[in-house]
Amino acid sequence: MLEIRCNGTPREIGVTHGKAAKEKIERSIQFYGQLFRESCSMSWAEVLREASTYVEPLKRIAPRYIAEIEGIADGANLPFLDILALNVRSEITFGLFTDKSRGLADVPSDGCTSLGWLTGSKSFLCQNWDWRVEQGENLVVCYISQPGTDIPDIAMVTEAGIIGKIGFNSKGVGCCLNAIRCRGLDRTKLPIHFALRTILESRSREEAVDLTKSFGVAGGGHILVGDPTGSTGLECTSLWVKELHMDEEGRVCHTNHLLLDKPDIDEPPWLADSSTRLERIRELTSSLSQPTPDTIFDLFKDSQGHPASINRKQEGDNKPETLFNIIMDLTDRNAQVTFGRPTEYSERVVLKLRKD
Repeated sequence: MLEIRCNGTPREIGVTHGKAAKEKIERSIQFYGQLFRESCSMSWAEVLREASTYVEPLKRIAPRYIAEIEGIADGANLPFLDILALNVRSEITFGLFTDKSRGLADVPSDGCTSLGWLTGSKSFLCQNWDWRVEQGENLVVCYISQPGTDIPDIAMVTEAGIIGKIGFNSKGVGCCLNAIRCRGLDRTKLPIHFALRTILESRSREEAVDLTKSFGVAGGGHILVGDPTGSTGLECTSLWVKELHMDEEGRVCHTNHLLLDKPDIDEPPWLADSSTRLERIRELTSSLSQPTPDTIFDLFKDSQGHPASINRKQEGDNKPETLFNIIMDLTDRNAQVTFGRPTEYSERVVLKLRKD
């Protein structure tokens, strides 16, 4: 797995990322170009026009991130809007393909299962990240440091060219992501991958939650936020961000549908297995007496409901597959990541950060 270490100003971070991951970024653009044609009936030129609508709002509310994307574009010798399009890919994939006026096909995708668990002495944040197999070769491990600032160091797994994804920081703040498909976009708010980066730059779970709610999120998604004190689920739509709190067992479990009250949200039926995976991860964690990174990892191998199981397989009509699993120990600022399905992974890496 490609590991990138980026240090400096936002632009310098972006240039380093772009140079190191150039081929993966180019393949990511090819992958999403095909996916958008399939799921949204959008040409790449239409995608770029959509991405351009985010530029001015982001310059106002997130100028450092725009500078980093400019750096990635320069480092990879690619147009700025191509990189920005990658960073708003969730808004396009899970917002625009639900636009009934376009007569779009319903193309199931994603399927992630996430878990936050405060077990007494440890705070774990975990998930299987499920997506199309073709995108697996374009994942990178990225370490980011910004010397001279009070921004924590970051370790994350991301798609090449995307500035915020799944990981944790030196303060012990981490995040996971579940796709949610619901209608509506607000392009004046943070795209979800920008919201993830904001969380990864936060100094506590409370600060991460407050910032996400104050900025708002452009479209649908569930962000699981954790730190050494536990986890909070953030169900996000273009209208609101609502908190999902830990249950009596110290858990927040989530899959790919909204759990909280949503009378003002149009969430069409999507993944029939989302509810069954949610019940399964709750069942598995309830029966686990000694949570450790290894015993939690074993839970994510579960194949009940195969191929649309927690341990997902691209087979038949089921298009996504588990591309990586991550088990974060936010108490000790480390994580184990396996690339591939948990039962047949190709590589395991350990992410570590020094505590601030």
